Amino acid sequence: MLPTPSTIEETLDPQNWDSFRQLAHQMLDDMLDYQQNVRQRPVWQPVPQDVKNFLHQPVPQAPQSHSQVYQDFVENILPYPMGNIHPRFWGWVMGNGTPFAMLAEMLAAGMNPNLGGGDHVANYVEAQVIEWLKEMFHFPAQASGLLVSGASMANLVGLTVARNTCAGYDVRKLGLGAAPKRMVLYASQEVHSCVQKAVELLGLGSQALRLIPVNDAYEMDLSMLESTIADDRQKGLNPFCVVGTAGTVNTGAIDDLQGLAEICHREGMWFHVDGAFGAFAALSPQVEACVEGMQLADSLALDLHKWLYMPFEAGCVMVRSKDDHRRAFSLTPEYLAHAERGLAGGSLWFSDYGVQLSRGFRALKVWMSLKEHGVQKFGRMVVQNMNQAQYLARLVDSHPCLERLAPVQLNIVCFRYNPGELDNSALNALNEELLIRLHESGIAAPSYTTLEGRYCLRVCITNHRSQRSDFDLLIVNVVRLGAEIALESTTAQ
Repeated sequence: MLPTPSTIEETLDPQNWDSFRQLAHQMLDDMLDYQQNVRQRPVWQPVPQDVKNFLHQPVPQAPQSHSQVYQDFVENILPYPMGNIHPRFWGWVMGNGTPFAMLAEMLAAGMNPNLGGGDHVANYVEAQVIEWLKEMFHFPAQASGLLVSGASMANLVGLTVARNTCAGYDVRKLGLGAAPKRMVLYASQEVHSCVQKAVELLGLGSQALRLIPVNDAYEMDLSMLESTIADDRQKGLNPFCVVGTAGTVNTGAIDDLQGLAEICHREGMWFHVDGAFGAFAALSPQVEACVEGMQLADSLALDLHKWLYMPFEAGCVMVRSKDDHRRAFSLTPEYLAHAERGLAGGSLWFSDYGVQLSRGFRALKVWMSLKEHGVQKFGRMVVQNMNQAQYLARLVDSHPCLERLAPVQLNIVCFRYNPGELDNSALNALNEELLIRLHESGIAAPSYTTLEGRYCLRVCITNHRSQRSDFDLLIVNVVRLGAEIALESTTAQ
């Protein structure tokens, strides 16, 4: 049954643009104050139960005023963030965003284009960003690229192209069941979990991912890789790809990318690099040698919201062979037919190179930020974070109650509080509690990992707001909290 027609035609635009504009200016000023004064707030604080209750309401049926909705945001959402814009946030691998990029996100949402395809300017902006990224990472000019949500999707796209290209038959048409040999690929034991997810989603099965042991620096053991490839060939399998890591998530280790490229060339295999954050070492002439060989990859995954400091989400995949990339994803039904002229014209149909048809204008914040700062400054920021990691490592090494548990190659420092005379189990429990108290105090937000059974604090510095004084403060409080917890444990016994 059709709805009853109404003589009143509605819109979702404001009824009073002047009052709406006044509120919009207040929102902008509030967010700029929020970023400018970030040091005055705790890094993180728990979400109170009353706020959780507030955010457990039935769907609104009637309209509420703009001012009331914004007030609800100010009171119940804004005070309880993850904290990753704070100078002392060093958890996982997260960037901070910038004020100008925040405004770029607003501009992109205001234009609100769909970058699946068509002949409109946003596609040309993304194409320009991809050209810049190819230049920044020394990829060939004829390579293709695509902006995606992050490195998880970038790795999935790159490995999809690898699978389809190296299968030796039409995987898209016939499926993996038609494979004459089972396909297998290789990565280090330190590879990011998103690679396993991609392998599973591609129908290869997690057992197809051979996890190669690492050396004392947590880099893939190349001799073990070569022997495993040889064994798999003898078993009648199809080794088709090696995944190198430029910056492991646990310690920041970088595989021997040059060596991996040579092995892949010799074995006729696809070379994929997960450069989610470590790839950005290429932006500085001082440290770019540590990712030498990355430019030889057949595909490269990047996270621009990590060490390029963009607001979430912003990732990129680049593929050396544009034709292989397009063949893996292009599907053009009649309703998406590319025209010679008009809005459906143009050669930039990014939906031909990835999973998404509907795609947001991620490129604008990257385009504006690169123009705002220039690549050289981003390179200096990468080096600054690496120098801060070395500074923190020296603070750890010089304190008798602190123990560093891994080399510092890039920007990650793994250490624990160790007062002595405690077994490993007790040290693990102590440092786990120490991390929680650091978070709950709002002082700092590192994350954690476990290396050879040893639980440690993991400080990953992809933060353009951090200063050396922040690391001094971290050490003072780690030692203070560690001593308090150790004393509590002794007293309880």
